[in-house]
Amino acid sequence: MIRLALLNPNANAKTTARMTAVARQAVGPAVSIEGFTARSGPLVIADEEALEKAARLAIERGEELAAEGFRGILISGFGDPGLDRLRRRISISVTGIAEAGMKEASLKGRRFSIVTTTPELKAAIMRRAVRLGHGNNLISVRIAGSVEVMSDPERLAQTLLASCHEAVSEEGAEAILIGGGPLADAARTIAPMVPVPVIEPVAAGARLACARAGVVVGSKV
Repeated sequence: MIRLALLNPNANAKTTARMTAVARQAVGPAVSIEGFTARSGPLVIADEEALEKAARLAIERGEELAAEGFRGILISGFGDPGLDRLRRRISISVTGIAEAGMKEASLKGRRFSIVTTTPELKAAIMRRAVRLGHGNNLISVRIAGSVEVMSDPERLAQTLLASCHEAVSEEGAEAILIGGGPLADAARTIAPMVPVPVIEPVAAGARLACARAGVVVGSKV
């Protein structure tokens, strides 16, 4: 069986467990996905300083995982911390959830908005979109509350949903990308209530990581 490592670049083991469950559900039983948590660092990556620290930790842990028989690594932090540098250091494939989410959101040239809860990462997210070639498709990064709202699942879902509707009605978004691995459950909750496709980045990342490992598991459209 093909083994993929899901690497959570923050130090929240509970979040790792939830994201690993989401990834497994997205790809089915043909692939084994194992979750790993950063040994130190912030519980939530909320600013660019934390993003850079997470990048260093992801590179260190990723190099170790590359020697453990995995076919690929999924960096499950929305800023894709350390992804580009890690790719240059190891021989197995490395995928990021922002990379994968933007790829799905912009399918067929769709214009999309990113809805997230980390205002201090807005600039970094926009730079990432440009670096990945999606600058012309990304029409906005909407901030749905703040990091604190993540502790209340019901409030989080309501806040994300309101921002999604605003992105569609005010900006004409043709797809919505939810910007954060820890927001995966809320993304799935609100998706049926949004009139355009809602892309959940952990599932998108798992699908892309599988494709790069040679396993086709279907795609989000």
